[in-house]
Amino acid sequence: MRSARMSFALLAVALMALQGCSGNDRVPQLMNIRSSTSGPDEFAILPPKPLEMPDSLAELPEPTPGGSNLTDPRPFDDAIVALGGRPQDSTGVPAADAALFNHVGRKGVTPGIRSMLAAEDLEFRRRNDGRLLERLFDVNVYFNAYRRLALDQHAELERWRLRGVRTPSAPPPKPNEE
Repeated sequence: MRSARMSFALLAVALMALQGCSGNDRVPQLMNIRSSTSGPDEFAILPPKPLEMPDSLAELPEPTPGGSNLTDPRPFDDAIVALGGRPQDSTGVPAADAALFNHVGRKGVTPGIRSMLAAEDLEFRRRNDGRLLERLFDVNVYFNAYRRLALDQHAELERWRLRGVRTPSAPPPKPNEE
C-alpha cells in the first residue's frame, strides 16, 4: 500500500514537472487544426486561372514586371463577385455604400479595435487553456472555453418571431407556433 502511494506521488510530481516545462509565454491553441507534419499546406496552393485567347491581341494590357497577371488567382475578388458584388481596386468606400458607411459609424468608432479584441481574446484563451491532461494529450478545448459566449440560435429566432420580426431565411415556424 505504501509503495502504491509512493508511485502515485512520483507520478504526480513528474506530471507537475512536465507542466512546468510548458511555460506561460506560449500562445494557447484552443483549436488543434495545425498540421504536425513538415509537408506543404495544400490549402495555401491556389491554381492559376485558365489561359484565354482574347478576340484581339490589342486588348491585352501592358505587361508590368512584378505586377499581377490576368491568370493570377484572386480569391477575395472571386468571392465578392460570387456574392453579387463588384471588386474594387481602391481601398476606399464605394459611393454606393457611403450612406451605409456613415450610418454604421454614426456613434463613433474605436480606433485599434482589432488589436484590442485580439489582446482580450488571447488573455481569455490563456485563462481557459484546458486542464493539465487536456494540454498534455492535445485535446480540443475550444468549444468548452467559449460555451458561455455562444448564441442559442433557436432561442434567438423565437425571440425575434415573438417581436413580430419577419425571418424569411429561417425555417418556417411549426404549425402550433402560429
